[in-house]
Amino acid sequence: MANLKLRDRDGILTNEGLVFRILGYSHPPNAYICDAEYANAKIFQSHDPRAPRTGANQTFFKFYDDEGLKFVFKNYPKYIIHHEMLDVDVLGINEPEVKEARKPEERLQELIKDAPQDELEDAMQRVLATIMEISGTSTKDFGVFGSMLHGFHHPKYSDIDLLVYGKKENSQVRLALSDLYKDASAGFSNEFKANDAMKGKRWRFKNFTVDEFVWHQKRKLIYGLYEDKLSGRTIKAEFEPVKKWQEIGSEYDPQTKIKPKGWVRITAKVTDDSDGPFIPSIYGIKPTEVNSGPAEAAKATRVISYMEEFRAQVLNDEKIQVEGTLEEVAGPKGSFYQITLTYCPRYYEQFLKTKH
Repeated sequence: MANLKLRDRDGILTNEGLVFRILGYSHPPNAYICDAEYANAKIFQSHDPRAPRTGANQTFFKFYDDEGLKFVFKNYPKYIIHHEMLDVDVLGINEPEVKEARKPEERLQELIKDAPQDELEDAMQRVLATIMEISGTSTKDFGVFGSMLHGFHHPKYSDIDLLVYGKKENSQVRLALSDLYKDASAGFSNEFKANDAMKGKRWRFKNFTVDEFVWHQKRKLIYGLYEDKLSGRTIKAEFEPVKKWQEIGSEYDPQTKIKPKGWVRITAKVTDDSDGPFIPSIYGIKPTEVNSGPAEAAKATRVISYMEEFRAQVLNDEKIQVEGTLEEVAGPKGSFYQITLTYCPRYYEQFLKTKH
């Protein structure tokens, strides 16, 4: 399947029954850096009660944390590609190995062209219609991800997972959600409106508290709950940001090398949050204090995060703290420093948060 054109959150199915999700917008030629999202029950089974995905007469299991990465590295080395800029191996796929590419915007159009086939599809269409009416967006601005993209959603248990394409469109949707959350009769609420939103869930971050997480999540607005009177259940409804094609620019350049310089924690001011809602989330910063780590951290010009937790995390002019890996990005036209948050042995020591 040559000459693919894929972007963040597009799906890939392999011959073995692995389901990958495209990660970000910068990839090696003729290959894609991915995250392992699901695996067919024929090749992988999980004891995690959250993991099973059944629908359309098929069963898949969702990977959590880094278990997908470990599973693929151990069992399917052909899905390891070399990242020349980092000089490390990462999970990814070469175009010839792609059995099927699944695009969220195309799947959405398939779902809405006909009458809904089950109660979840029905609820999704009603949620989408409400959001479009209030935000002034259209169906071309949306896609579906998660189990609904892959056709194994469960009508009674799965969530409504929508993508919103474009910076302007994401702002419009967030404003619409803000209005809906204020209207008690609308049936929409902020998933993180209550301080006990994380009650009963395991928390592993060491320098980022549950209360801090809930506070940041609440103001993002993209994590909602929909009180569906027809099905009689409360459905999680997410609205994840993805860039439009014309907003995408690849940073992948084999002549540029990314060199780790050490673990750092700094205090800084946010100078540019325009790419904060996307993956990777990129924030322009001006450091004000190096709290720990190499002194070169004072020269860092941005934070780049591949972690879902820190999408749309901080805003322009806010004072922030960040802890992660300091990197020097050196290319033909010069070099700069960045702080990166990503999968690593010290994953749960990383954080990005406002500093009050």
